[in-house]
Amino acid sequence: MTRTERKHAVANEAWRALRIMSEFVDAVDTMSRIPAAISVFGSARTQPTDPYYLKAVDIGRKLVAKNFAVITGGGPGIMEAANKGALEAKGVSVGLNIALPMEQKPNPYQNIELDFRYFFIRKVMFVKYARGFIIFPGGFGTMDEFFEALTLMQTLKIEPFPVVLIGTDFWSGLLDWFRKTLDAKYHTISPGDFSLFHVTDDIDEAVRIVHETYMGTLQVAEDLPRFSSDVEARESGEGTRRGVFPRRKALSEPPSDGAI
Repeated sequence: MTRTERKHAVANEAWRALRIMSEFVDAVDTMSRIPAAISVFGSARTQPTDPYYLKAVDIGRKLVAKNFAVITGGGPGIMEAANKGALEAKGVSVGLNIALPMEQKPNPYQNIELDFRYFFIRKVMFVKYARGFIIFPGGFGTMDEFFEALTLMQTLKIEPFPVVLIGTDFWSGLLDWFRKTLDAKYHTISPGDFSLFHVTDDIDEAVRIVHETYMGTLQVAEDLPRFSSDVEARESGEGTRRGVFPRRKALSEPPSDGAI
């Protein structure tokens, strides 16, 4: 690489940082105005005749009936179904669309629509503005969101919130592997980590769990510590706890502006 090429590469990286900041600002400005929401995930390949598609439509309607907004990735399949149910129930139907090399066509059931260049910014919006996750059968992207939620709760970076998996037949193999391999054989997770999520085939049960947790009548992930007054556990501006920096003395007082 020549000196001129290196100079241009550095300049491009600087502009990339500004694009990232701009995308965050636009997303936060929009998402901070929506009501309490539930993020619904699932496969983009699920067809409208599939029973899970029909259940996702139903769950979109029932979440709106409980005064929740519905957030999805804005694409087809389960995302389309949940947005459709929410829109037909005259609720807030949010689509967080992603620009992909192979075009993902936004579904037509969004009344709040955002487009993202960066997956990681989109993922922040899914978590920061959700009071729970409802996860239908899906592929790598769906698994990514599932494990993201588990990791953030297990490491105490966010307050525990309900994560409900729809489809016992679909999820049973993965959960058996959790128990036999991660827990029993290799001890890479704890038995208490199974309280981080709930599995059901019942749409009404899923809606009840997220609603009762939001209303404060149900506590999820009971094995995790709760922090009501610990300074280092306060939520920061981006929706995660500040925590204690490694190899750095913990701050005795929080910043006055609530920033990191």
